[in-house]
Amino acid sequence: MARNVLGSELQCCCNDPVTGFFRNGKCDTNGQDTGMHTVCVEMTQEFLQFAKDQGNDLITPSPDHDFPGLKPGDRWCVCVGTVVDAIENQKPPRIVLNATHASVLEFVTKDTLMSMAIDA
Repeated sequence: MARNVLGSELQCCCNDPVTGFFRNGKCDTNGQDTGMHTVCVEMTQEFLQFAKDQGNDLITPSPDHDFPGLKPGDRWCVCVGTVVDAIENQKPPRIVLNATHASVLEFVTKDTLMSMAIDA
């Protein structure tokens, strides 16, 4: 059973649109997930634009990759590297802690995550 950053069972991030490396709604991971899609982020226009400016376009649909394109208010399992970059550039995302995988704590402190949490 996967754990979240709070130490309890990893909860669903979003099923509409269906997210996660495994497209099961959860920000779970394994060795095949080289991008570590482990942070459940509630999209804002600022974060979407930041990610796009960094080369990670989360706005434009990509049907070949089963990706619907996102808009503000959508939740999505985002790569931990994108989240770290956003934090370092003072563009912190809105994070859903109970749906963010515990492995994120290897890259971001719990206090930092709590400061961006929408479910703390």
